[in-house]
Amino acid sequence: MSQSISNPVPDKIYGRPDAAARRTRLREFQAQLVERMQAVRSGVDTRVNQLGVMIGQTRWLLNLQEAGEIVSVGTITKVPLTQDWFLGLSNIRGNLISVVDFARFQGHAQTPIDKESRIVAFAPSLSFNSGLLVTRVLGLRNVADMASQPAAEEGGAAWSTQRYLDRDSEIWSQLDLSLVVQDPQFLHVGL
Repeated sequence: MSQSISNPVPDKIYGRPDAAARRTRLREFQAQLVERMQAVRSGVDTRVNQLGVMIGQTRWLLNLQEAGEIVSVGTITKVPLTQDWFLGLSNIRGNLISVVDFARFQGHAQTPIDKESRIVAFAPSLSFNSGLLVTRVLGLRNVADMASQPAAEEGGAAWSTQRYLDRDSEIWSQLDLSLVVQDPQFLHVGL
């Protein structure tokens, strides 16, 4: 005769429902993001929906056809005799990718790695096994709702193709990953 033992202390005291609810919301958000990215890749105008990320203190927009998987920062194995912005190598679902601190690459402060940091892998279509360390992912942004701005400065980076101003007066810069992978400085990671 087995008797079920009831838990005399409610789960809420231990925070289990809150943690489970957060995981559920995170899974739902990730699923919605994947669905939207797939919809864009299947033919919707990619100039409208962009992935918004924070790199250092700057807001960037990534074309969904150039952005691959978004993952939490895991183990990054350092590679000796490389630039300080080249963080090393990481295994993402069996694929070895190089991880670049893009803020540091641009000459800004090193990006701290915390719970909001993510690695945005380059899409397989770019044929470049790399990913950018971003401060955080800000979700999808509709550039049709933003005002186009003049170029930041003459002689700026070729991969920063366009700037926008959103309704909250925040500046967003378009980051063209296909041009980043052609930049000689980006390709030269050795000292």
